Amino acid sequence: MRQTICFRVISSLLIPTMRSHTYIDSYGVARIMARVLDGKALATEVKNELKGRIAQWMSNGYRAPSLRCILVGENPASETYVKNKITSALEVGISAETIKYNASMSEDELITAIKALNDDNDVDGILVQLPLPDMIDERRVCNAVAPEKDVDGFHIINVGQLCLDMPALVPATALGVVEMLKRFKIETFGKSAVVVGRSKNVGLPIAMMLHSDKDHDNGLGMDATVTICHRYTPTDELEFYCRHADIIITATGVPKLIKSHMVKPGATVIDVGITRITDENGKTKLVGDVDYEEVSKIAGAITPVPGGVGPMTVAMLMHNTFLAAQHLRKNELQ
Repeated sequence: MRQTICFRVISSLLIPTMRSHTYIDSYGVARIMARVLDGKALATEVKNELKGRIAQWMSNGYRAPSLRCILVGENPASETYVKNKITSALEVGISAETIKYNASMSEDELITAIKALNDDNDVDGILVQLPLPDMIDERRVCNAVAPEKDVDGFHIINVGQLCLDMPALVPATALGVVEMLKRFKIETFGKSAVVVGRSKNVGLPIAMMLHSDKDHDNGLGMDATVTICHRYTPTDELEFYCRHADIIITATGVPKLIKSHMVKPGATVIDVGITRITDENGKTKLVGDVDYEEVSKIAGAITPVPGGVGPMTVAMLMHNTFLAAQHLRKNELQ
């Protein structure tokens, strides 16, 4: 069975954009609000670095890294996500295409199409946009992608190697969160971290990297003490764990789940959740899991929604695609 090998993320020595503001409290006193961790600006920095590395790679005689995004059915949100990924890929010098299939496509037909891409030496990265139609088993489809081309990091080999602190292609959202913590110089060593949400593609890999030893093989460990909370964590216990955390990372899709009384003064709050709601004026907008307006008065640092983790997810997907290309070319030369 083929195994995945990739390189660790090398964070920039530059400190990215962090914005601070003030507000007037109920006593008329000016207070400093949390630093805003600008994921959009950071993603631009990451992609510019990657663009330079890819240009250097190609100047050494290699072809451009290539990515194929598979889209099944007519899901407007998925179409938008894939379009953004293709745009970012082209911006950094990755050759990228969308392969669209009808919602009537069977699971076996989709797996056959994936296997053809696995065998195509001109394809470095394969991404299957989720969710898939109900009659298709997403786990079986994710496991059909060759681990070394699995730029989403969803294959069981990549998940398993990550959990064992081995080199792996890591889910892009989780990797984006870790990269934000590193580049914004958020201390994690010996700190208390709470991850709210236990999804296998986001919450689990974030928790795995936060708690693991940074001196192990993949170099992604952050040496924090980690607590995982989820939908069955009693409300009073969720509040207790969050109030005692130095870092809160939430990924549930429940608007305003994390409120100001649940946050320790000066804590770092990373909001991965994103939900489209209709406000009191009948307008739709995107919000996260955190009561941003109130929590930003308590926290030391906070990510906005939108403009926080989302752009970093796309940037890390491009990073994974380049890693996959490097690994595949290395194998060809052996």
